Amino acid sequence: MKEIVLAGGCFWGVEEYISRSQGILETKVGYANGIKENPRYEEVCTGTTGHAEACYIKYDEKIISLEELLSKFWSIIDPTSVNKQGNDMGSQYRTGIFYLDEKDLNIITKSKDQEQKNYEKSIATKIEPLECFYDAEEYHQKYLKKNPEGYCHIHLD
Repeated sequence: MKEIVLAGGCFWGVEEYISRSQGILETKVGYANGIKENPRYEEVCTGTTGHAEACYIKYDEKIISLEELLSKFWSIIDPTSVNKQGNDMGSQYRTGIFYLDEKDLNIITKSKDQEQKNYEKSIATKIEPLECFYDAEEYHQKYLKKNPEGYCHIHLD
């Protein structure tokens, strides 16, 4: 089983979209690569904690490859946008690929290079090792499953 953390703006939509794919074993939303331990949502929203809203993903690489997972991720974000996805603005909404396995970096870099061919502007999506991930509050977990009419910048249909 493999793990990766993806930040694509509001974490609700990323989690819901990715969770619908074959081979996804677990998803949870949280706060990645910031400076404050165990931040609360209200703190992350201030932009002072340095965290990105992100989705932790555990997947079976025999069913879905990292390349396929990244292709799905690229399809739901604007990778050239800085600190903004949909109507959500702020550093917590930056896009990022946070890897746990150094061996994944080559695949991630190749995926980004391939995706760059689709844009004139440079891709702003950060590629970094995962430094920390704190689970978001329970009411954020599987939010769009619990609240199907909730706001989402990703078209889930």
